[in-house]
Amino acid sequence: MPTDCREPVRDPRYHPAPMPELPEVETVRRGLAQVLPGERIEAIELRRPDLRWPIPTARVRALVGARFTEVERRSKYLLLGVDTGSSLLVHLGMSGRLFLTATGKRAPAPELHEHWRLTIRGRLLRYVDPRRFGMLDVVDAGAPHPLLSDLGPEPLTDEFTGAYLHAASRHRKVATKQFLMDARQVVGVGNIYASEALFRAGVRPTRAAGRLRKLECDALASAVRATLRDAIEAGGTTIRDYIGVDESSGYFQQQLAVYGRAGEPCRRCAAPIVHVVQGGRATYYCPRCQV
Repeated sequence: MPTDCREPVRDPRYHPAPMPELPEVETVRRGLAQVLPGERIEAIELRRPDLRWPIPTARVRALVGARFTEVERRSKYLLLGVDTGSSLLVHLGMSGRLFLTATGKRAPAPELHEHWRLTIRGRLLRYVDPRRFGMLDVVDAGAPHPLLSDLGPEPLTDEFTGAYLHAASRHRKVATKQFLMDARQVVGVGNIYASEALFRAGVRPTRAAGRLRKLECDALASAVRATLRDAIEAGGTTIRDYIGVDESSGYFQQQLAVYGRAGEPCRRCAAPIVHVVQGGRATYYCPRCQV
């Protein structure tokens, strides 16, 4: 992957890949944040030169000896900050997983599809990704990065409000669900949680975003925040490949009101949940509760 941060985000090589959604990435971030800060990078092993994009191998290996200072998240990207002022930028891709593994007397042999590992005191941070849609890069402090440019507000911050949603959606003909999933409008609201938030707010996902009234935008912003917070507290949603750094699973799928429940009765009104496809993604909603 090119590391010239002046490269425009519209470059087709940066077309986003499917990945775990914000609650899953935040769950991983919290797990890493309990361990990494203060630890020195003792070794870095790169078992291949690329993932979705080429890995800047020399820049990554140059971080050996640095100490982690923080673990941050921007949208669905992890930023592992070190005391040199740089950060490792990690993207989990469709099937990528990060594991913190105790080394004991001898480090375990790399497992199938393990592409890089990083050694700290008594532990390994291992990246396993069967489909290789993830990425690893180095970001310099204060320097822009094409993947982090032009992003909308974080949905769990004070910047994301009903007033913001209402102003941003004016005159937009795009469907509300697709509007919510546009990272230029708000980051991290992926397919599962967009469907769930729209159900909580009583808004039909196929409605044009520009037709949302102020009160509906207030309800939708609150529903997005509540849905994401509930999912984070449940450790995310374990569907397909997601798993936490301690190899635990998320349990939010047990709370899903509409997603994946086509034909089943709505938990509020018992009407059959409807399934449609929007922009190539599955959408689920209640035809009675959501207008």
